[in-house]
Amino acid sequence: MSGTEEPLIEAEQLVAALAEPDPPTLLDVRWRLTGPPGREDYAAGHLPGAVFVDLDTALCGPPGAAGRHPLPDPAALQAVLRAAGVRAGHPVVVYDGGDGMAAARAWWTLRWVGHRPVRLLHGGWPAWLAAGLPISTEAPAPPPGDVTVRPGALPVLDTAAAAALAAADEGVLLDVRAAPRYRGETEPIDPVAGHVPGAVNLPAPEYVTEGRFPAAEALRERFAAAGVTEGTPVGAYCGSGVTAAQAVFALHLAGRPDAALYVGSWSNWVADPDRPVATGETPQR
Repeated sequence: MSGTEEPLIEAEQLVAALAEPDPPTLLDVRWRLTGPPGREDYAAGHLPGAVFVDLDTALCGPPGAAGRHPLPDPAALQAVLRAAGVRAGHPVVVYDGGDGMAAARAWWTLRWVGHRPVRLLHGGWPAWLAAGLPISTEAPAPPPGDVTVRPGALPVLDTAAAAALAAADEGVLLDVRAAPRYRGETEPIDPVAGHVPGAVNLPAPEYVTEGRFPAAEALRERFAAAGVTEGTPVGAYCGSGVTAAQAVFALHLAGRPDAALYVGSWSNWVADPDRPVATGETPQR
């Protein structure tokens, strides 16, 4: 599969890639924030040859003070990826239920551990079905992979770095949650409502629609409206680092591969009651 530096792949392109002598490894990462588990969807039907990888238990560490979806243990992640058949330097395609969030977190995680040839199926499972392409209920048993996990290939923010970026005159920390959560009017999941002081609200639907991303120029314009211009240091967070990974993915599409992910996100920020919390609209910079 050529051109693996391009983060997206369309269903028709993937069909052609899967017909090659050495096709890409397929990872099904369908996931819902409130369940039921994505494995049930996988068992009912998936892309032929795809291996299911659970976002909650395989791609992330156990929930706790570090957040609801913290970084995984490198050794445990390496074992999962090898069991799924991921090989060093060999292309991987990830897909989810269509919103692009779990797939983006899987894409980010693979890139974070140094595996560059990974792409996201644009539109996910619904795009594959809409194209009338074959599905399977057989769970493959791929030969073990040999990928080596080397964390640190993509930038990560901890709480101190996120606070510093949000407070910087030249820097933008994007909060990509819905506006009412950012403003502190409601918080359906975490124990405290509000946002990191100085963060700029850019709800995810403003740059992605049902898992479909606009062209790079349109993305640059939308991020620029939030203060993310060329050369501006930028990071993103959400509730637990999944939707924010999608924001980082969109920033890559817009030409900002330096965008950082605050993995712990709001669930990590509010784990310490001494951390400041802001409410209300995005501050004027």
